[in-house]
Amino acid sequence: NSAQRGEVFIFNGQPGGVDSKPSQVLQGQWGSSQQPSFFGLSTRGGQDLDGNGYPDLIVGAFGVDKTLVYRGRPIIHASASLSISPNMFNPEEKTCTLEGNASAVSCINLSFCLNASGKHVPNSIGIKVELQLDQTKQKGAVKRALFLKSRQPQLTQTIHLLNGSKEECRAMKIYLREESEFRDKLSPIYIGLNFSLDPLAPADAHGLMPIFNYKTKNYIEQKAQIQLDCGEDNICVPDLKLNVSGDRKSVYLGDENFLTLFFSAQNLGGGAYEAELYVTLPPEAEYSGIVRNNENLLILPCAYEMENQTRLVICDLGNPMKTGASLAGGLRFTVPHLRDSSHKVQFDFQIRSKNQNNSQSETVHLALNVEAQSTVSFFGASKPDSVIFPVANWKPGRNPMTGQEAGPEVKHVYELVNFGPSSISQGILELRCPMRVNKEYAMYMMSYSVQGLTNCTSNHPANALHLQHSPTDQPPTLNPKTVHHVERRDTARLISGASNVLKCNEPHVDCFHLHCNVGSLEKQQRAILRVNFLIWANTFMQKENQGFTLQCEALYHIQKLPYKILPHVYPKGTHQVDTAVHWAKPESSYGVPLWIIILAILIGLLLLALLIYVLYKVSVLH
Repeated sequence: NSAQRGEVFIFNGQPGGVDSKPSQVLQGQWGSSQQPSFFGLSTRGGQDLDGNGYPDLIVGAFGVDKTLVYRGRPIIHASASLSISPNMFNPEEKTCTLEGNASAVSCINLSFCLNASGKHVPNSIGIKVELQLDQTKQKGAVKRALFLKSRQPQLTQTIHLLNGSKEECRAMKIYLREESEFRDKLSPIYIGLNFSLDPLAPADAHGLMPIFNYKTKNYIEQKAQIQLDCGEDNICVPDLKLNVSGDRKSVYLGDENFLTLFFSAQNLGGGAYEAELYVTLPPEAEYSGIVRNNENLLILPCAYEMENQTRLVICDLGNPMKTGASLAGGLRFTVPHLRDSSHKVQFDFQIRSKNQNNSQSETVHLALNVEAQSTVSFFGASKPDSVIFPVANWKPGRNPMTGQEAGPEVKHVYELVNFGPSSISQGILELRCPMRVNKEYAMYMMSYSVQGLTNCTSNHPANALHLQHSPTDQPPTLNPKTVHHVERRDTARLISGASNVLKCNEPHVDCFHLHCNVGSLEKQQRAILRVNFLIWANTFMQKENQGFTLQCEALYHIQKLPYKILPHVYPKGTHQVDTAVHWAKPESSYGVPLWIIILAILIGLLLLALLIYVLYKVSVLH
């Protein structure tokens, strides 16, 4: 191990004594696989073995007949200085001109000086100088300052100094890029100078290269500031205020939830540099863009970014956001990924700047309620909505065998639509229609079909008399002389008078009652109930010339939504569908208008008088 091999420590002496830390640590490099133990067991120094004017060191080890000679290299004492004047770029004062395009730029003076000396070294000492501007900026970032002549952020020169002579200096100008080319105006622009011995210089007569004194500081730096509109101390202290509002207070499970959030940002203090609005998105939301169609809102540059799994929208508020600035804007979002495990969705807003003091506004939290809500539309219709008696080619009979023999067919359609935004998981739909009046059929239920409904039960079976369905499944043909008038709703040939309403809450009415469960309905899905009735002709033919309204009532009640968050209101409602029974007037009941009768009598009397006159003339001639 290293303790057995040994090491040699070299401590430099000073006027005040020996340094506490070694300037060099020697580890024996023997050039063979076998490393002797206890390197440094014997040492001998203070002798110039090669004659270059510097003492050398001999080091031995235990059990070997060889020693290592460490030759002393020539020492060069060097120093450098770096200065800039003035130490601040003023973007408003552009006193320099770029070569080629004659653009005026803001610039300052940069100068550095070097000197070097040493014993037993050449008269000309080569020093390599490297200058870096804005060196703290990461690789690939925009360097804010450049050398005026080269337009580059770095400069490398090799300077040959006379050994022991006075220092040699160089002067140049550096300039500030246009403010539109960078954002950082607050942090200092660091200027670094690094110098080293010329690596291309030849070795001395003894084959050794000189080195700097171990205490030489071969790196120095200065910093320049960019002058801000912040007073004499060039320190801006902003006072940032932020207000946030939204176009809705709630978002709904199952919906896209289009959302617009408005913000108003103010700076009541000094300039805020690199001011940005940070909006932290909840996991349920997505960013859509900025509001563009509002004259009262600014169109600000905004970008969606991800920082350590945090999703952000960042908007530029100005660089600087000046004193007294007031900015208003709007951002569009959707909130489609809602979960019923949380009753709130929260957006966080904050203004941040790069100022050292009071750089941020207070964080504004905007919370939206997460709710479950479904809007339901329910309607029904009778097709046709009226039936005209008497029915053509219908003959009364006690035991009809087919639907056509029993009476005209009427179809009822009931439709329940979930307009959302939330889904429905459970509900009921009930239908009540007057089936019998005084134990006589009025509306005979032939069949029904459902869509989106389950577990339908009724108090009476469908088609209890097992009537045969019409081959064409169409209503029976009406009296040919009345069809035209019914289609056009011409009531001139219908018997007028009060209509008897038959509905389920009457004591002498026996109702058909159908109960169905409403299953799962997503947004825009619907449940449909179709019912086929026969208007029992034999019953109404016994009540000739009496009008009736057969009134069915359907009701729905949504009982459950598929969420842990319960809705404030469960949708429910009723709807009535009427089917009218009318009687057509018989042809014999249509009387002749009085004026036609009087005119016919007058014409008859005139013809009779004319005939008498003609006969009289004929008799006279004879």
